[in-house]
Amino acid sequence: MNSEFPDDLPRCPWGDNDPMMRDYHDREWGKPVRDSRALWEKLMLDGFQAGLSWRIVLKKRDALRQAFYHFDPQKVAEFTEEDIERLVNDAAIIRSRSKITAVIKNARAYLAMQASGEEFGEWIWAQIGGKAIQHTGPVPTKDALSERISKDLKKRGFTFVGPTIVYAWMEATGLINTHHPDCFRRAQVAEDA
Repeated sequence: MNSEFPDDLPRCPWGDNDPMMRDYHDREWGKPVRDSRALWEKLMLDGFQAGLSWRIVLKKRDALRQAFYHFDPQKVAEFTEEDIERLVNDAAIIRSRSKITAVIKNARAYLAMQASGEEFGEWIWAQIGGKAIQHTGPVPTKDALSERISKDLKKRGFTFVGPTIVYAWMEATGLINTHHPDCFRRAQVAEDA
């Protein structure tokens, strides 16, 4: 879990103290993601974070991936009540029945979009004009854009996608670059966008 980046580089304050968080910050957070399935997985993981710390999600991410067949929407959409019970009793994951049920419902909504000819990745990037937003100033927990996208997702059948979850997801997937102005990753992810 060692980052390939030196420890003394300037980082976002949240990504500078804990080795696991530093590694996530340096390798993943804010890096633009365009793959539909990967975007969906990250949205589901942000849903699991609600009310918890991201550190907990990172610690359980591998187990969550295993439990949800690497977040394959096709497989997850077929989960039954027995699968929900199995997952609620799986101590390796976050065992919230409402969050587990949301992932299953969201897999079905994702597939419905796909069946109607809409690719999830193309859809979300179109919401911001295809290019990452380079945010400056204080970072909110939600904004008008995340509220609009949240409403749109809910209309499409998604759950556990409130505006705060959506904003965190947009940050994590590089739709919005909120790396601190002094952070060494800010310019790198801006180039990737």
